[in-house]
Amino acid sequence: MAVAPAASTLRSSFLSSPRHPKLSLSSKLPVSRRLPASYPRVRALDLDQNTLVAISVGVVSVAVGIGIPVFYETQIDNAAKRENSQPCFPCNGSGAQQCRFCTGSGKITVVLGGGDTDVSQCINCDGVGKLTCTTCQGSGIQPRYLDRREFKDDD
Repeated sequence: MAVAPAASTLRSSFLSSPRHPKLSLSSKLPVSRRLPASYPRVRALDLDQNTLVAISVGVVSVAVGIGIPVFYETQIDNAAKRENSQPCFPCNGSGAQQCRFCTGSGKITVVLGGGDTDVSQCINCDGVGKLTCTTCQGSGIQPRYLDRREFKDDD
């Protein structure tokens, strides 16, 4: 167990008696309220490097946590003001894509056992051969990056 050094062995300006007894506040207090000279007075915090790093990381984290959503909201507002006329990339601006099952024919051919074939209507596109583009939802205009994202508060 460590033992604290006696007050007389400590060399600190906080522990020494005042140089001008007339200017001392403790001399104006009643005798019963005077503090013993053995209690040290701490006026400043000792901040080591780890504490400063932790405080800096906390401040930066708060700034980033506030800054990113504000940035995205301003970008969404700015994008809403601009006209978007870029054609959709997957459907080339048509709003429809070719069905992957029937490759646009609307019919599926199945080879049965014994060499027989069965031709039936495609169940994916109901025989049309095309599907609504999932990227532009049939509008033919490429949505902006931020228009495809929804920022929801889960609370």
